[in-house]
Amino acid sequence: MPEAGRRARAQASGTAQAGARTARAARRRAGIRGGIAMLALTAIGSGCVQGGADGGADPAPGRRSGAAAPPAETPLSYADRLHAERTAKVAAARRWGLKKVPLTPPAPPASKPPISTREGFEVDGHEELGLPPVFTTVPTRQKVVFLTIDDGAEKDPDFLRMMSELKVPYTAFLSDYVINDDYAYFRKMRDRGVVLNNHTLHHPYLPGLSYRRQRHEICGMQQVIREQYGKRPTLFRPPFGNYNRDTLIAAKSCGVKYAPLWAEEVFVDHWEYREWDRDLHPGDIVLSHFRGRGDWKGTMPDMVRRFLNKVTDKGYAVARLEDYL
Repeated sequence: MPEAGRRARAQASGTAQAGARTARAARRRAGIRGGIAMLALTAIGSGCVQGGADGGADPAPGRRSGAAAPPAETPLSYADRLHAERTAKVAAARRWGLKKVPLTPPAPPASKPPISTREGFEVDGHEELGLPPVFTTVPTRQKVVFLTIDDGAEKDPDFLRMMSELKVPYTAFLSDYVINDDYAYFRKMRDRGVVLNNHTLHHPYLPGLSYRRQRHEICGMQQVIREQYGKRPTLFRPPFGNYNRDTLIAAKSCGVKYAPLWAEEVFVDHWEYREWDRDLHPGDIVLSHFRGRGDWKGTMPDMVRRFLNKVTDKGYAVARLEDYL
């Protein structure tokens, strides 16, 4: 081959090799620049670039720059919550000396049952005047009873704690002459979800009073409860369960809508019954009183134990009276 041809091919081969080297170097430089850009983006995204005057992102309040985020808390499932509540209730029942764990009441009825005056408990013109119904039982097929406690003479802190720990609902009917030395006790009761209702100012035998004096007893207590506890009640229970037409007319004029009496009464050491069968019935209202050792052979927690042991053994749950009215 002529010398000039060999030199031309060698020159061409050298040029091609140099071009290939230049291309490979360019690709390496591009790769390095891309890697640096990716690292910068990753640092920014992970919060590793510190903030300040250069415009970088500031750390979240309460966190150090670059500190790892705390692990997210896993919320309890519905089943977990039910299990925890059940465990706490079992422990409370054991702590308060109950024979069985109190049953959980059903959800309040979406449609409230119609409440009417019990037969034989009417006054003249009861329905025509739209007077508050007087009743001893709430019409329901659910196996629930309602605990109501009258007057307010005994102010036992153990009773508040027991009812809160066991989550047992009840309704209070208060008289001012026995609560005015410690309004705060019943404020704690209200704060635990108990509705405070009217049992007159001085607990008199109402049928023996004039209409004007009856109205003073009832409306005066409405005012006390509103001023002390923030809300005027709609439930009123006449002392001793005694009333007449004037009583209900006066109660209605004071904003009362219902006058519940009771089907059974529970004490520390026994029960008393209104019905001949001496038994509990769905929807029965049970009466007790705020009393202690000065009046009973025991305490309010002793009364609650007797009450819960019987109703639970009979298959009844304790529901909140106001949820059915």
